[in-house]
Amino acid sequence: MFLPALIVLGTPFIAGVFFGPTAVAGVLPGILISGVAMAISSANSGGAWDNAKKYIESGQFTGNDGTVKGKGTNEHKAAVIGDTIGDPLKDTSGPALNILVKLSAIFSLIFANFFD
Repeated sequence: MFLPALIVLGTPFIAGVFFGPTAVAGVLPGILISGVAMAISSANSGGAWDNAKKYIESGQFTGNDGTVKGKGTNEHKAAVIGDTIGDPLKDTSGPALNILVKLSAIFSLIFANFFD
């Protein structure tokens, strides 16, 4: 956790120290746009993987040959693996990116006078 925190706090700080407040004003929108895009992508893909498992477990999923694919099939096993990946994406990774964006902005505001 030290390295991600260093990147989040260090990027605006280094930009401000070496290139001034104008660079920080350019870095912050980049952090915001990329963070929001990654958070939305993480939440949507995690939810899709979770819903795929639920759909297979409901017994409504049929294969190309018309057979019902439910619990115990290879499709269900693959969906369980997808759900294992999807749960952290939708529950932790997506919301955590919101905190990182806010932390970068607040840290930049705190050191704004130092950058001049």
